[in-house]
Amino acid sequence: MIRIALDAMGGDFAPRETVAGALDAAAAWSDVQILLVGDERAIGKELAAEKGKGAGKSAIEVVHAAETIGMGEHAAGAVRRKRNSSINVAAKLVADKKAEAVVSAGNTGAMVAAATLFMRLLPGVKRPGIAVTLPTQTGRCLLVDAGANIYCKPEHLYQYALMASVFCEQVLEVRRPKVGLLNVGSEEEKGNALVGQTALMLKDAPIHYGGFAEGNDIYHGRFDVIVCEGFVGNTILKVSEGLAESMMLEMKKHLTANPLTLLGALMAKPAFHKIKDKLDYAEYGGAPLLGAQGVAIIAHGRSNARAIRNAIGVAREWAKHDVNAKIIDTLAAFERQ
Repeated sequence: MIRIALDAMGGDFAPRETVAGALDAAAAWSDVQILLVGDERAIGKELAAEKGKGAGKSAIEVVHAAETIGMGEHAAGAVRRKRNSSINVAAKLVADKKAEAVVSAGNTGAMVAAATLFMRLLPGVKRPGIAVTLPTQTGRCLLVDAGANIYCKPEHLYQYALMASVFCEQVLEVRRPKVGLLNVGSEEEKGNALVGQTALMLKDAPIHYGGFAEGNDIYHGRFDVIVCEGFVGNTILKVSEGLAESMMLEMKKHLTANPLTLLGALMAKPAFHKIKDKLDYAEYGGAPLLGAQGVAIIAHGRSNARAIRNAIGVAREWAKHDVNAKIIDTLAAFERQ
């Protein structure tokens, strides 16, 4: 049985959507037990309101946490000040071996801080990295780091590449994933000192390193993994989300402008649904925090029940494949070289 601690109070629509997503996940996977962490009264109210989901309720356990860390709170300070917050309690369950994974749609910085403080990092890992899944023309691409560490050194980016490569191969089932290092150009002489030094390290890495990746390579699908520092990665993520939302709104506005375009839109409705699904973060669940002891998944702050269910699914796959053990072996292999 895979035990997953879910921060039931994290996210814009918690606890309603987190509880609904947990019940959907528990009903979908019989090998999952979900520990709903948060205000037991609020969680109990939502569980009672979810009628017709009895199949999932038997695999649900409520763990009370009296405090909640808000989205706007300073992450490190809130984690230390609010020791009984739902994020902290959920991370401690993993640290104490009472759960294999933690999932939260709450304050991202607080999730990173709690995982680092309580769960600790894998042996040899310098900094954890957030790996987000982005849609591409050929499938999907893993971008790391998306905001956990904005002050990177070459060894941090190097480890991100190794960890993301293992995750991509084991969980996303990509054989020999191609890894790219984000740069302002593909030529070797381009880029800053951080990129140049990291590139030298990656050339000798035990992974399929494909060289520099430019910004337009992300969505073309030329790489399975793209590595960058957290400041850049988080900016790419937010720009991508904003652009996708703007494009969908523009399409809707112009396609409903008159009866003729509306008719065309109705005929093309199945295609538009496929595009929307591909761009929807809920389809990808959550982003793994690579480098933490145990499994840590960071879901989008606006996660609905479907996104929470899928985030739990990612946590389940990670735990099933024992990805962290493979990451440790990969890092150790390089240290021995």
